[in-house]
Amino acid sequence: MNFLEDLKSKILIADGAMGTMLYSHGVDRCFEELNLSKPDDVLAVHQAYIEAGANLIQTNTYGANDIKLSRYGLEDDIRQINKKAIEIAKKAAKESTYVFGTIGGIRTFKKSAHSIEEIKRNFREQLYLLLNENVDGLLLETFYDLEEMKTVLSIARKETNKPIIANVSLHEAGVLQDGTSLTDGFSILEELGANVIGLNCRLGPHHMIQSLEEVPIPEKAFLSVFPNSSLPALNEGRLVYESDETYFKESALKFREQGVRLIGGCCGTTPNHIKAMAGAVANLAPVETKQVKVAKKPTIDIQDQQVNSLPPLEEIVREKRSVIVELDPPKKLGMEKFLEGAQALHDAGIDALTLADNSLASPRVSNLAAGILAKEKTGARTLIHITCRDRNLIGLQSHLMGLHSLGMSDVLAITGDPSKIGDFPGATSVYDVSSFDLISLIKQFNEGVSYSGKPLGQKTNFSVAAAFNPNVRHLDKAVLRLEKKIAHGADYFISQPLYSSQQIIDVYNETRNLQAPIYIGIMPLTSSRNAEFIHNEIPGIKLSDSIREKMAAAGNDKEKARQEGLAIAKDLIDTAFDLFNGIYLITPFLQYDLTVELTNYIHEKEKQRAERKITHV
Repeated sequence: MNFLEDLKSKILIADGAMGTMLYSHGVDRCFEELNLSKPDDVLAVHQAYIEAGANLIQTNTYGANDIKLSRYGLEDDIRQINKKAIEIAKKAAKESTYVFGTIGGIRTFKKSAHSIEEIKRNFREQLYLLLNENVDGLLLETFYDLEEMKTVLSIARKETNKPIIANVSLHEAGVLQDGTSLTDGFSILEELGANVIGLNCRLGPHHMIQSLEEVPIPEKAFLSVFPNSSLPALNEGRLVYESDETYFKESALKFREQGVRLIGGCCGTTPNHIKAMAGAVANLAPVETKQVKVAKKPTIDIQDQQVNSLPPLEEIVREKRSVIVELDPPKKLGMEKFLEGAQALHDAGIDALTLADNSLASPRVSNLAAGILAKEKTGARTLIHITCRDRNLIGLQSHLMGLHSLGMSDVLAITGDPSKIGDFPGATSVYDVSSFDLISLIKQFNEGVSYSGKPLGQKTNFSVAAAFNPNVRHLDKAVLRLEKKIAHGADYFISQPLYSSQQIIDVYNETRNLQAPIYIGIMPLTSSRNAEFIHNEIPGIKLSDSIREKMAAAGNDKEKARQEGLAIAKDLIDTAFDLFNGIYLITPFLQYDLTVELTNYIHEKEKQRAERKITHV
C-alpha cells in the first residue's frame, strides 16, 4: 500500500465523524478518553466506516493533547490515550485501509488564548506519540488560524517523511479567518510540504464546493474535503444534523469535478454518508483539469431622502395590504449596494425594511447603523431585529435605550441562531433571556420601567414583532408558542420562509383565530444550488421535489434560474394574497431586484383587486 501513489490514480474515501457517532449513542464527554474506558465503542465506529467504504480512518485523537485534555483533568493520560487510539484503529483497519494519526487545531478566533510557543509544545508532544506508534500518515484538521497551521505543519514536515494531510476550516466560503484567500492559503500549505491540502468542518457540501470553485488543482499536492453533514439544529438540548445520503452522493460527484481526490466527512456525517459518497465515485478517475471561477464585485452611488412618520405596522397590516422586506446588512465594510437596495425597495412602496441581527450567527455591519443610514439616506422605515444571543441583559437594555433615543420604534425580538453554526463557532452565545423574556422586557420599557424595576425617565413606544417558524412537524405546537408570545406582549408575527402553497393554507387554518396578525415569509430561490442548500442544509426547511426539479431544469442559466425562482415565489404570493394581509419578502444575497419585482407584483395584484371591486359596484 502506498497512500500517495494511490491518490495519483484514484479518488480515496476517508471516514466520517467519530464524535457524532459516539454522541448519537448518548456519550457526551471527552471522546478521546473513551479509547481507555470504552475501546470497543471506538472500535465499532472505525469498523462501521470501513464497512461503508472508507479507505482511510483517523485515530480518535483529535483533542488528545495537553491543552484540550486538561479541561477534563486528563492531561496526565495523554500517552495512554494516544497509544490506545492507534492500537484500536489498527485493529479495525483491513489491508487496504490506511490509519492516519489525527491532531486537531487549538485556536479559534481568540489568538491571545494560546501563544505560538504554547501551541508548539502542545503539538510536539502529541506528534511524537503518534509517530512512535508508526501511523501511515498525519491528519491535521480543523485549523481556523493559518499561523497555527503553518507552525505545526512546518514542525511535522521536519520530523517525518510520512504523508501529511492539512485541512483548514473556514468561517466563510473561500476565505480563511485572517482574510487570506483559500487559494493563497492552500499555496502556502503546499510549499510547506503538505501532501494533501483541504477543508474540513464548519461548512457543509454547498459552501465547500463553492469555495473550491475558486481554487486551482495543486501542482505538488492533492485536494481533500471533509464537509459537515449540514448546519446543526438544536432539538431538546442536543445538536442534530439533518442532511441525507442522497445529497452527499450528489455532492461527492461535484467534489470530484473540483479536483478533490480524498473525500471524507466531519460533524454530523455517519457511515451512511460515507457509503453514499464511496458509491458515487467508485471506479471514477480523478479530474486532472478544471475551470477556476473568478468573483466580481460592483460599485454603486447613493442619494438622500426623508422618512415619513407612519402608524405601527400591526395597525397597518390589520387595515390593508402590507409588504415588508428583509435586506441584510453587508458582511464587509461598504454600504453602497445595501443603500442602493434600500432606496429601490422604498421607491417600490414597501412599508418597512427589516434588518437582521447577524443572521446565522455571522457578523455583519451593525443593523442599528444600517438602519440609521437607510432611514437618513433613503427615507425607508426600518425594523430592527434584536437577538438574545449577542448581548447580555445589560447590553440589551442599553441597546433598547439607544434605539428609542434614535427614534427607531419597530423591532423584532428573536432568540438568535446559536453561535456554533456561524462564522465564529467558539464565540459565546449569551442567552441571558429568552425571546419571550425579551418581548416582555421591551413592553416593560413601554411602561417606562427597566428590567430591574428602575424608572427609565421616559416611556418607549416600541412595536414588537415576534418570530414564527411554521417549518415544523407539529404546527399546532408552533401556534401554542405564538399564543405564549402574544401573552408576553407580541404585537404581530413575521414567519420564516415557506415554499409550499399547501403549507401556507395550513398556517392560515391554524392561525386564523390568533389575536395578532402575521406577515408570511417568502424568499425567492436564485439557483438550483441555492435550492439544494436550503433543502439539505438549513434546519427545518424542505422543498418539494417539483420545486427542486424546476430549479434544476434551469441548469447554469442564471436568467432562467432567476425567472423560475420568481415564478415560484409569485405562485406562493398568489396563495398567501387572499389569506394574509402581510407579506414578508426576504432578499437573497442582496439581490434586491428580486424583491423589488415581487413587491411590484403584489402592488399590481392589489390594484387589480381594487379595480374589480369598483367595477363590481
